Amino acid sequence: MTPRILPLPFAQWDLQTQEKLQGAILSPEGQPLNLFSTLAHHPKLLQRWMVFASFLLAKGELPARDRELLILRTAWNCSSEYEWGQHVLIGRALGISDSELARLRQPLIPKDWSGHQFALLTAADELHLSSRISQETWALLATHYSPKQLIEVPFVVGQYHLVAFTLNALEVQREAGVPSFAEPAESPHIAPA
Repeated sequence: MTPRILPLPFAQWDLQTQEKLQGAILSPEGQPLNLFSTLAHHPKLLQRWMVFASFLLAKGELPARDRELLILRTAWNCSSEYEWGQHVLIGRALGISDSELARLRQPLIPKDWSGHQFALLTAADELHLSSRISQETWALLATHYSPKQLIEVPFVVGQYHLVAFTLNALEVQREAGVPSFAEPAESPHIAPA
């Protein structure tokens, strides 16, 4: 698989985009991730999207670990290997275990998850399949999350559907060292930064 749009080298990015995104999210080699380098072909869109994406990722109300469970389940549901791999790295740093990563790639079984985690992952599946959250799932979520957090649940799933659709459509390539769907669950944990 070759990228449909080649990543734009950082030196060729528009200056305003370079300034706004310099050091935002880098590969292990210190380069902007292929997602950002691909979107750099459309600087105004990239800059505006990053405001929303950065808010959900860094300043949202959902606990980071719960947010990553939602993102990983969405990546799996959308068959987005790039998104999956990047968020495996983030999830592991937040304590998501290899066993949980393996279970995220399977049909959900209530006994495998705590009550609120099962509701959260069920919400991701329901949004993916029907663009709604059922009353039963909502009631379970509402026992654990605040109104702000409840609002963020569909926003996170929707945001990462958007990202998955873009990654898949543009055939953005994973960076070296980023896990794939096929990698065994026993791969080593990455220590939190």
